[in-house]
Parts: sequence; C-alpha cells; structure tokens
Amino acid sequence: MTDSDLLSIAKQAEGPVYVYDSSKIQSQYLRLKNAFSAVAKLKINYACKALSNISILKLIQAMGSGLDTVSIQEVQLGLEAGFKSDNIIFTPNGVSLEEIEAVANMGVQINIDNLSVLEQFGTKHPKIPVCIRINPHVMAGGNSNISVGHIDSKFGISIHQIPHVLRIAENTKMQINGVHMHTGSDILDIEVFLHASEILFNTALQFKNLSFIDFGSGFKVPYRKADIETNIEELGEKLSKRFNDFCKTYGKTLELAFEPGKFLVSDAGYFLAKVNAVKQTTSTVFAQVDSGFNHLIRPMLYNSYHEIINISNPEGRERFYTVVGYICETDTFGSNRKISEISEGDFVAFRNAGAYCFTMSSNYNSRYRPAEVLWYNNEPHLIRKQETFEDLIKNQILIDFKKKVEA
Repeated sequence: MTDSDLLSIAKQAEGPVYVYDSSKIQSQYLRLKNAFSAVAKLKINYACKALSNISILKLIQAMGSGLDTVSIQEVQLGLEAGFKSDNIIFTPNGVSLEEIEAVANMGVQINIDNLSVLEQFGTKHPKIPVCIRINPHVMAGGNSNISVGHIDSKFGISIHQIPHVLRIAENTKMQINGVHMHTGSDILDIEVFLHASEILFNTALQFKNLSFIDFGSGFKVPYRKADIETNIEELGEKLSKRFNDFCKTYGKTLELAFEPGKFLVSDAGYFLAKVNAVKQTTSTVFAQVDSGFNHLIRPMLYNSYHEIINISNPEGRERFYTVVGYICETDTFGSNRKISEISEGDFVAFRNAGAYCFTMSSNYNSRYRPAEVLWYNNEPHLIRKQETFEDLIKNQILIDFKKKVEA
C-alpha cells in the first residue's frame, strides 16, 4: 500500500479514517510462526484488545490463530468472527466470578490470576480445566502503564504464592492445565524475557498435568526509523531450544503459546486526518487537524510516538510543526516534528495506528468515531462506517420534562 493509496482513501472518506494493511498483519504472523518452527506445538493467540474489528478477527482466524480475550464481550466477538470456543483463552483481571463462569460455560479456556477467585471457581467447577497466570516479579515494558509483571502489579498470582495455588488445587481437586505470564509491552531485552521464562518453567514443574505454557507477548515494534525492536528470530532460537529441553525434563510435549497483539497489527495501521488550519504563533507552527485524542489517545496517555507524514506533499521541503487536534484542552499528537511542508487541506498519516488506537477511541466532545478500512488484495474495503448523529443519541432516553412539571 502506497502513500497515493492512502491519499485516495483519505479523500473519499467523510472524516478521519483508520486504514489497515492486511499483508503486513499476515507477514508478522508468519514471522512469529517461523521464528518458533523448531517447536512441535506452537499456539499463537491474537490479543484482540489491540484491534477487535470483526473483519480483522476473521482475517487472523483464517491464518490459523487462536484468540486471547479479556472480557466476555471480546469472547462474543471472537465467536461471531468464527473462532471455535476451544480456540479462545480468557484472561480477565478484576471481573466478577459470574463473568468467568459464563465464559467457562461457553467452552473457553479460563486463565485465573487471583487466589480468591481460583478457590471459588475450583470449589464450584473442579472439572473445568484452568490456567494460572503468575506474576514473575520481572519489570518489563516501555511505560509504567504497560509494565505488568513487577511486584506492585495488579496482574497475576505472585510466584511466592504458588504453595497457596497448590493447596487450593489439592483441596478442590481442580485441574490446572496451563501456566501463563505477561511481563508487559515493549520488551527489548531478550535476556530479561528469558529470565522471566525460567521462572515460568520452574513454576510449571510444580504442576503435573499441564497441556501448555503461555509466555504472553509484549514484543516491541519499531515506531521510528531505525528504531529498536524485539529480535523475534533470536528469541525464537533461544526460547525454542530451552522449551524443547524443558519438555524432555517434564516428560511430555507441551504446547508453547504466545499472545501477540501490537506485534501483529501495529505497523499495519494508519490513521488519516485532514489539516484544517496552519497556525503560526510567536514560537510555534501548529498544524491543526480534524481529529484529536478522542480518536488517537496514545500520545497523550502514554507519551507514545507515532510518525506523522504529509501524504499530500510527501516530497515537499521539510519544516517543523507541532501537530494538534480539535479537542478543547491540550491535545498534541507530536511536538516540533520535521514534516514535509503542510498546507491547509492537506492530509497527514499517523503510522503504527493499528494497535490500541480505534479500540481506545471515544465520543469525547460529542465527536463521531472514525470509519475503518481494510486494504486487502490491493483494494480498500470498508469494515466500519463512520458514526453519525443517530449513533450518538440512539441509546439515550429523552425525558418529557413538561409532563413531569405538570404532574
């Protein structure tokens, strides 16, 4: 997909629009699969919280992926997209026991990260296999909000509480069929990941009837030119060998599972917006676009970087701009960026907009959420319409205040 393809889509859209390149999603999936080709049983479960459009789910399901979910609604989306219930894993945090039971009744693999919930579930449903999410107390991730394996994290059961897990399993006679960890997103240091993996292996040895070990994901993707990313090939070589050796020690060929989200879809996504105005102040040139953090919150929430390119004038003379949105508070996409000269009416593209962008969008300032387009077989396909005013009000209930007063 070229800049001219993106520009054509932007001009046809009635507002900001997300575009996803299917070929990039497919190539990332194959890259991860090939990196672990030495493993007899590999399971890739797409973490759909990154991007949950049903057409995207169908595309990934067609490649042979399973699904990683964190809510009953994501489970329902997965089933709607064609995933079989036994090809979905449910890893919630802080949800009710009733929600976990409802998902379990659908035949989905349950993953529990709370001792109290584990005991309650095991007491009521000892015959339903359960995976245990541990907290390895290993700090990983590029931002405190996405580092979830450290000692103060709300996620996972501490490795120091494994004796409690074993006691619950013995008392309830429940089945533990998997162990799982997720240290966080934007992992760079492979050795840190391998260190956490050793903790998971040591934990796994204490459970005698496992079917799989789930290593989560969190692989870093490049956001800038020449940016550093997780070396998946090196990780695949080292972890595959260690995993195969572990299976020999364990006496059984287990399944190695991963839950990539951003790794599969981030670089495949573009967010396109139109420049409403170019505003010169005493010290800054603002490029003001017809969008805001209601559509792309990551720069404001995580201080994340998204490369911004002018697809209307890609070869123009570069100048410095601060790109901002139309939300009525600080709303900055990028400060002091070198971008090809921008004129009012130009279209800009934000790269790496495939993961945690549309899914975190909102109707703040009563703005519509954008359309989504999938670039597939060298053609654009609309996979979500832009919202309308009717969408904003369809679930609101208007009170007849006149009748109330008269009554």
